[in-house]
Amino acid sequence: MSRRPAPAPPKFRRYSAGVRAQMLVEAGLRVLGRGGISAFTIDNICTEARASRGLVTHHFGSKDGLLAAVYRAAYAPVLEGLRRSPGEPPTLGELIDRAFDPANFTRESLNIWLALWGEIAVNPQLLAEHRLLYAAYRADLERAIRDAAAAAGREADAARLAVTLIALVDGLWLEQCIDPAVMTPAEAREACLGLIEPLLGPLYPPRAPARPAAGGRDAAGAAGMPP
Repeated sequence: MSRRPAPAPPKFRRYSAGVRAQMLVEAGLRVLGRGGISAFTIDNICTEARASRGLVTHHFGSKDGLLAAVYRAAYAPVLEGLRRSPGEPPTLGELIDRAFDPANFTRESLNIWLALWGEIAVNPQLLAEHRLLYAAYRADLERAIRDAAAAAGREADAARLAVTLIALVDGLWLEQCIDPAVMTPAEAREACLGLIEPLLGPLYPPRAPARPAAGGRDAAGAAGMPP
């Protein structure tokens, strides 16, 4: 009687050092997103990444080194949003729009940022990383604020206003993520603009008036509403 051939052993996938490190960072983000800082353990991360514990030491030196890399990865979309526009840098209005994109308002994002912010206060390595990234973020916002003030013919303390704007955006984002019943992302954006535009002037060009519907009636009248 013929025997069935034994199943082939699973193929070992060989990754480059950069890919392995990125897999650990992404696993760290997922672990933080699900369970916060208490879930950020070497065992959990290695299980998530399907990697050995030795790879954490090899690529990052320690768990704190990996946490700093995770913080850079979490911050990367913030900085990319400041610089991704081709040609001219994004306006302050565009930056505010990106900050209040509904895609940013998720429970996973809340867990990640609460974990990282809380750890900054007690982790010197993470604090050093935060200072570098925050300085880059603030510098780009200062540029956008100076441009907005110049366009409106106003003077503004760009450095102070950048710090204020970051705190305002973070606070409104946090308020909405903690309890979405308080406000929508769109309402959070309007609240931000309500405090910033009186200082810098309108951040968006005026909208063109609505074109009248055919027959001389406006859109409301054409829809059956009183003219």
